[in-house]
Parts: sequence; C-alpha cells; structure tokens
Amino acid sequence: MRMDEFMFRAIAAGIGIALVAGPLGVFVVWRRMAYFGDTLAHSALLGLALGFLLDVNLNVAILSVAVLIALLLLLLQSRRQLAADTLLGILAHSTLSVGLVVMAFQESLRVDLVGYLFGDVLAVSREELGWIWGGGVLVLAALAVLWRPLLAVTVHEELAQVEGVPVVPVRLSFMLMIALVIAISMKIVGVLLITSMMIIPAAAARRFSRTPEQMALVAALLGTVAVCMGLAASWQWDTPAGPSVVVCAALLFTSSQLINLNR
Repeated sequence: MRMDEFMFRAIAAGIGIALVAGPLGVFVVWRRMAYFGDTLAHSALLGLALGFLLDVNLNVAILSVAVLIALLLLLLQSRRQLAADTLLGILAHSTLSVGLVVMAFQESLRVDLVGYLFGDVLAVSREELGWIWGGGVLVLAALAVLWRPLLAVTVHEELAQVEGVPVVPVRLSFMLMIALVIAISMKIVGVLLITSMMIIPAAAARRFSRTPEQMALVAALLGTVAVCMGLAASWQWDTPAGPSVVVCAALLFTSSQLINLNR
C-alpha cells in the first residue's frame, strides 16, 4: 500500500468524525452529558468482545451494545432510584470490565487492545471509511431534523414538554446518535478518547460563537483542524495518532481560553 493512500484514509476518517462529533458535542456540553458519552464509549469494548465471540461485524456489535446501554440508562433514570452519575459510573466500569473478561476467555483471540483503547486511525480500511462517512451523514441528517426540539429540551425541558415537544423520544434519539458516533469513531481515537472529540472542540467553540448554529459550525471546524494537526504531528514525530489528535484539540481549547482572557 502506498504511503499517501493510508494517510488519505486517515485524514478522511478523522475529518468525517470531526464534522459530526463537533455539532453533536455542542449538545453534550450544554446538557452536561460528558460522563454519559464516556459510559457509552466504555461499553464499546464490550461490544467489541461480543463481536469477536459471536463472529459478527464489529461495528454492528459495538452499535448494538451502545444502543442497549442507552436504553437501559433511560429506563433506570425514569425510576429515579439512583442518581444519574451513580448509574453512569456503574455502567461505565462494569461494561468495560466485562468486555475485558470476555476477551480474556477467548484464548485463541489475539487483539491489539492498545489500538482499540487509543485508536489506530492509520489502519482505517475502505470499509471502515464507508461506515464513518455513512454513519456521520445519517447522524447529521437526524441532528438537523431534531435541532429545534433538542434545543428546546436542552434550554428548558419542562417548558418544552408543556409546548408539546416529545421530550422522551427526543432524548432517546439524542442518546442513539451519540451511540452511533461512538461506534463509528472507535477506530479513530479509541475507547478512552472518543468523548474528548465531542466535548473539547465544542467547549473551545463556545468562546467564538453567539448562536447555537454558529457554535456547531465552529466546533466542526476546530475538530477538523485538530485532526489535521494531530496527524501531521504523528507523522512528523512518530507519536500515536489518536492521542495526538486529542492533544491538538486540547491545545486549541487552551488557546481559546487565553484569547478570551486577553480581550
């Protein structure tokens, strides 16, 4: 394989994730759901383990487990027996641990766990690239349709319900969109870093935006810049690609804070 071919795939995959993670991350930041994103990300490892065990498409297995966890969380939250952060903590660490245990029982399986934990964007295949862009377009289309109802629920959930917004279906749809983004981006930045690509560009975009729509566009732009910078740094200094992208996103966020302080 030519060098420029796998780099092109890496850049295309990274930009595809950035374009969808940024706008979705705007609502993750507003709704303070970063821990929820981490929970679904951790559950992705369980999906991966079950995918290997059952010999099914890994993306389908990861997405299925993430969707089930999102539905389970919505059900448990409706009962209000435990605080949301307690439920998230239980599910996050339980699914991650169960995934590792299931993998340990598959003695013939040889998997690069570091690659799945921290991503391996340079090894993205054409099929995975199709999943990323196909899933990304689907999420962006759904987000465009749900933008106003989701914004209303985010600003004031009780008022939105009084005005006739279907709050529960909107919340569930949002959770499913996060699940899909996590499923398609696991290969890029890994289980432990997925949520960072949603929250860091969105948090940085907050300093430069006056409207929700503007914040979504700026978040997508900053995520794209972070991807290009991170891959360039990885190529130049032979550092892990996924973490390099996240470090660059963090640098952009830090710069946005410094720019704001100097105004």
